[in-house]
Amino acid sequence: MKTIQKLLFTTAISGFLFSCDSNDDPLPIVELEATLVEDLAAPNDVIDRTTGEVTEERPFQFFSLEQNALVSENEDWDLAFKGTTIRVNSSKNVSAAVVNGIFEEITEVPANATFATDTETSFAIPTGSGSGWYNYNPATFTVTPIPGRVILVQTTAGNYSKIEILSYYKGNPAADQINPMTTPSAHYTFRFVLRPDGTTNL
Repeated sequence: MKTIQKLLFTTAISGFLFSCDSNDDPLPIVELEATLVEDLAAPNDVIDRTTGEVTEERPFQFFSLEQNALVSENEDWDLAFKGTTIRVNSSKNVSAAVVNGIFEEITEVPANATFATDTETSFAIPTGSGSGWYNYNPATFTVTPIPGRVILVQTTAGNYSKIEILSYYKGNPAADQINPMTTPSAHYTFRFVLRPDGTTNL
């Protein structure tokens, strides 16, 4: 897995400082960096296609947005990846919401965003084609991120992040270059912005 950091845009914090001499000074502009994570490998379980039984159970891969790194399950992870499933660390009060919008244009957590945690029967980031972050095409046997779907996460530290998944295949190939028989899947490429101060500006 590789990570690359890029400065994509600048967000200005609205508001002013109040001082005893009544002089108002604007708060400084805070620059937010979008981080690109490439080829986070999280293969799904091996399943016998004739019986539907799992013949090899593979582990989730635990990722900390705060550290921008894979961590162990007993550390402060935010998201866990396996196949097309993305879990949130509900035991550490991590919550998530899936919203529609352009990644760059979401500069604040929407007031109508509904955050949830995982339960025994549901995921905060829904699974299934069209339900969460991806579509599955049964004609081509491929998984593709849904354009305009953004995942919002409140992390273990209580900070907000926005995430856009760019590819499910190793090397982030173009759609017409994906061969489901030979192109390794469950290799996530995504970008995220993390707000480090607990505010809802992104």
